[in-house]
Amino acid sequence: MTFWLLLLLTSVGSWALTGFLRRYALAKKLIDIPNERSSHSVPTPRGGGIAIVASFLAAILVLYCLDWLTTSICLALAGAGLAVALTGFLDDHGHIPARWRLLVHFCAAVWGLYWLGDLFSSMPFGNVPDWLSYAGAAIYIVWLLNLYNFMDGIDGLASIEAITACCGGALLSWQVAPDLNAWMLPALLGVAVFGFFIWNFPPARIFMGDAGSGFLGLMLALLSLQASAVELRLFWAWLILLGVFIVDATVTLCRRVMRGDKFYEAHRSHAYQYASRTLGSHRTVTLAIGAINGFWLLPVASLVAFEKLNGILGLMIGYAPLFGLVFYYKAGDRHAQSD
Repeated sequence: MTFWLLLLLTSVGSWALTGFLRRYALAKKLIDIPNERSSHSVPTPRGGGIAIVASFLAAILVLYCLDWLTTSICLALAGAGLAVALTGFLDDHGHIPARWRLLVHFCAAVWGLYWLGDLFSSMPFGNVPDWLSYAGAAIYIVWLLNLYNFMDGIDGLASIEAITACCGGALLSWQVAPDLNAWMLPALLGVAVFGFFIWNFPPARIFMGDAGSGFLGLMLALLSLQASAVELRLFWAWLILLGVFIVDATVTLCRRVMRGDKFYEAHRSHAYQYASRTLGSHRTVTLAIGAINGFWLLPVASLVAFEKLNGILGLMIGYAPLFGLVFYYKAGDRHAQSD
């Protein structure tokens, strides 16, 4: 009963704080003004993702005080999360060069991995030295963190991706290991995002900002690594659940790098951006991706979690139609920016 109350309070707290942040952003003129690379057409306040950060970290503290969370996991999530959120907050209010943001991201990844310790020791890196496993895990964390920033470009998209992935991750963790508390963290993160999503649902009344999107990408990466300590198949399940963002961002980045574009510069050549322009609706794309996650990726991830399907094979099956969709919607195509 205590945990269900905590879920409710986390969601309500996130919703209330988002409303406060919207008023703050309007008063301080922290407004996203549309430009030729934007996917929105109306000036909109930004920085609402701080509500997700604050409500989730407060919930973590409560779990720790109730003795439902170990000190190491608390330090891993809170320390890394605060560093990334603060960097994003400062970037939202001004500008921090990409190289310094990336340095903070890697430091946060190293911090998180240090405190997680052996939690990701079963990661599928094969028979390689420990230092190489840590390096691979750090790159994975930083990539997921940044791709979440890349994919936060239309109303509600980053929110619904996090909500569906967290709900799926929590459900599968609970079914695979009901005696453990591993499902509680993704459940809390999901309801924290839901409180913000009420304000961010298309047409959005406030944007997440770099502080929120970077924090979400980091938390999802760390939670997926933590899940691997419960069962390795849960890590594969998380990768499948996050497939839409992983496939779109990776294909877009690879195509841009291959033709010599500055990959770190803002653009609007992601598949989801082209789809929103083609369909003329952020809401349609956001809800469609929510449906893909719930009705396609979650069943595939479930088969992997319940050992009905090999993890790598499940990943290939889950991602196959996603690759078809992102190429259909011109992910990374230079001409897609002007269409």
